[in-house]
Amino acid sequence: MPNALTRRLEEYTALTEADRRELAKLTAQSTLTIPPRRDLIREGEAPHSLYLILDGWACHYRTLEDGRRQIVDFAIPGDLCDLNLFILDRMDHSIGAITRLKVAEIDREMFHDVVRKFPNITTALWWQELVSKSIHREWIVNVGQRTALERIAHLFCEMFLRLESVGLTDGFCCDFPATQVDIADATGLTSVHVNRTVQELRRRDLVTMDRQRLMIPDMVALQTAGLFNPEYLHHRRLNRHTHFSRDAQTRLDGTVG
Repeated sequence: MPNALTRRLEEYTALTEADRRELAKLTAQSTLTIPPRRDLIREGEAPHSLYLILDGWACHYRTLEDGRRQIVDFAIPGDLCDLNLFILDRMDHSIGAITRLKVAEIDREMFHDVVRKFPNITTALWWQELVSKSIHREWIVNVGQRTALERIAHLFCEMFLRLESVGLTDGFCCDFPATQVDIADATGLTSVHVNRTVQELRRRDLVTMDRQRLMIPDMVALQTAGLFNPEYLHHRRLNRHTHFSRDAQTRLDGTVG
């Protein structure tokens, strides 16, 4: 089974056996374990390494002076926390652990050497960064234009597909350790509003949540409810995501029209 980083990058670019071996070396670097609800790195700190999520969930976030928090993305196994750490001298946001987190700490010079010598990996990393920007644009649309139910349904769909792409789903089930407060901070809602909205999704039989486990009984219906179109994820293997069918696209187009 390829490691999560290899699976992630192969969504975008074909890799050779030599590429895969080099990625395996990167993920075998020194590892750190971060307890839940602790920061991996904080806004303003100077990063010395790049961080690759090996196990667990993290979030990218900004905090205002009065303590209000906005989550701008979740990070799951296979995600390089931020390729900007390769260039920037200071963090412009924080990365915190949602669950117990295991990360590989990748030396900057070693990473630079890989980028210089392995063009397929470089191309895939560019793809990953462009997809990250695409996700950020979608999150802006989510917070700015979608209703509460659409926002949360959209978030569930996105995270399920991202987890599926690295082999972390079981049928239409996946771990979903983000709390209602986390969901609220990611969608611009209050935790009370999130609670009511999740209950409405349950009432409509669109999701089941139990013990940090998400089950989606009808993926097409959930995607339709969230006005979700997975094209922004740019998965090269999109045709294997059979739960987003032409029928779903037709229904979505009809809803938007």
